[in-house]
Amino acid sequence: MVKSDHTLSGPIAYLTGEYPRATDTFIQREVSALRTLGIEVMTCSIRKTGAEHLVGVEQLEEAKNTFYVLKAAKSPLRLIACHLRTAVLTPYSYFSTLWLALCTGSSGIKGRLYQLFYFAEAVILADYLKQCGVIHLHNHIAMASCSVAMLASNVSGIPFSFTLHGPDIFFEPQRWRLDAKIKKARFVACISNYCRDQAKGFSDPDCWGKLHIVHCGVEPDRYAVQQPPDHGSLHLTFVGRLAAVKGIPVLFEALGKLLPENPNLRVTLIGDGPERAELECEALALELQDVITFAGYQSQSEVAAALRETDLFVLPSFAEGVPVVLMEAMASGVAVIATRIAGIPELVEDGVSGLLVPAGNVDALADALSTLLNDKARRIQMGQAGREKVLAEFNIKHETARLAKILHSYILDGEPPAKRLLNNKRIARDG
Repeated sequence: MVKSDHTLSGPIAYLTGEYPRATDTFIQREVSALRTLGIEVMTCSIRKTGAEHLVGVEQLEEAKNTFYVLKAAKSPLRLIACHLRTAVLTPYSYFSTLWLALCTGSSGIKGRLYQLFYFAEAVILADYLKQCGVIHLHNHIAMASCSVAMLASNVSGIPFSFTLHGPDIFFEPQRWRLDAKIKKARFVACISNYCRDQAKGFSDPDCWGKLHIVHCGVEPDRYAVQQPPDHGSLHLTFVGRLAAVKGIPVLFEALGKLLPENPNLRVTLIGDGPERAELECEALALELQDVITFAGYQSQSEVAAALRETDLFVLPSFAEGVPVVLMEAMASGVAVIATRIAGIPELVEDGVSGLLVPAGNVDALADALSTLLNDKARRIQMGQAGREKVLAEFNIKHETARLAKILHSYILDGEPPAKRLLNNKRIARDG
């Protein structure tokens, strides 16, 4: 990877709600890739993550070097000192930011109260960033942490940008004032064309020029393709949060239809979440306890190893952005089955690198699973096509290099970068 020709005058900071998390390894990869490019990146998080997320050496190291806003805010002396110092030294910025916080909250007492919390956190964060000489703040996930980022930018004068994922933010764009965040941000990195189109629907046309497409990505070499597994059974893998939005009950019903003709089928669910106990009970009630293994959170290396041993990857979600777990499976040369929602069709070409089914359709999911589980040659062909897709468009090194160019363009030149070519087609103004 080639380092940038331009050197920034100081570090940039990354902020998200919880960092590092086992479910957000793509952010860790992006930070690491930016550092490889010679950009100094400091990591900040609103909350500390639970020990269950520190599943590998990478997470442990990142956690050790991350600034935690709420931890700092719990010190009354530090909280008061930061606010007094900011109010005295920059009164206009302080009180205009307080007004911005109150104006961009949801209606009602609770909404205003949350905005005051975000304001208190933002002043703490801004004080820390200024002490560290940070020249730009970038946020991932455009909800609460992005509210803090916007306010911290306003009170400190440090420009900010954010990566827009979805789908949650698109369910309540007015509540989270996506319009204000896009307007205030120096630029917005959208993870897909679908995401960018949604952002256009919630922002003024004069802001559309700063909506750039930067994919999330994976390290393809980490998921080197192995020979197709030959373990005497058909192995299906799911990776993700154990929550209803992931469609796991739909998968359970589909498995019930498949097992009579596929008695050697085995399923591994990698991940954890709020509904794990409920899902375990449901699996038991459906007599799937001997078929399904609940593996819990796994490190990046453990996930990569699991994907080398699977025959087929499935993600029956009701809501997604562009799932990184699909990229990981495809980079491993594994055929995938997913739902035809949001940005997934931009990653998985139906019938080429996998099969796409309507969300919530048990019969369609069962048919797709049956089709690929019983056609090894087609699985291999799709797996090869999927890996080629990831290499071409979802390689974290290439995508982060693109993000670095955008950062340099805005920070050094104050202008958007040149247009981007995707699939040999020029995407106007997408960056």
